[in-house]
Amino acid sequence: MTAEIQASRQDATLILTLSNPGARNALHPDMFAAAIEVLSTAERDDSIRAVVLTGADNFFCAGGNLNRLLDHRKMDALQQAEGVDLLRGWIEAIRDCPKPVIAAVEGAAAGAGFSLALACDLIVAGQTTRFAMSYVKVGLTPDGGGSWFLSQALPRQLATELMIEGKPVDASRLHALGVINRLVPDGQTLHEALTWADDLAGLSSNAMDRIKLLAREATDNSLSRHFEAERRHFIESLNHPHAEEGISAFLDKRTPDYK
Repeated sequence: MTAEIQASRQDATLILTLSNPGARNALHPDMFAAAIEVLSTAERDDSIRAVVLTGADNFFCAGGNLNRLLDHRKMDALQQAEGVDLLRGWIEAIRDCPKPVIAAVEGAAAGAGFSLALACDLIVAGQTTRFAMSYVKVGLTPDGGGSWFLSQALPRQLATELMIEGKPVDASRLHALGVINRLVPDGQTLHEALTWADDLAGLSSNAMDRIKLLAREATDNSLSRHFEAERRHFIESLNHPHAEEGISAFLDKRTPDYK
């Protein structure tokens, strides 16, 4: 069966579903290119206010296809690097998307599947969901930014533990550590993510885009440089129509209408 990204809409939310039947939604290069294209389209579509990434059949993603990786050993280093860079392109498309991207994770997220979830702005997970940075189990090292995301989210010792052992970790532990935003009953992650996305759709898209940028830049900026970035975004936001509507609505005690 075909590995693909299935795109659908619910109101103002774009739903991207990882689908690779019989392979626990293992990733494939065709999925990378399709996801990048649909995210690029969503970026230009003002009617889309949020994106939800989920997996088919109550399972998020098992990571890379190991049989395909064995075949890659027969390729030269340049061809091998092209495969890694395709995943990087997808991760960067998620990070660069001006709309909030929410991962709805059921079952498990392993290897690059874990990296993919970590790339999203927000994560909703089922109570029995398990996450594993499992590369070391097959003699590999993380890709898709997984080592960077974990090292940003956790103390060095904890991030190292998850990567150097490669053992599955329960969603409840990651929730307690602040890596997962919301922990919900199994089978309810997509509903919760869509409800959250619907709530976000009522907020200023201009402000959310800039907040995503500030959060991303904060990891590399000194405080002095970050003050300058905050000043720039604040002034540009103040002069955006959304600020006029938001402030006026607050003073008028009504719900703002961010068009």
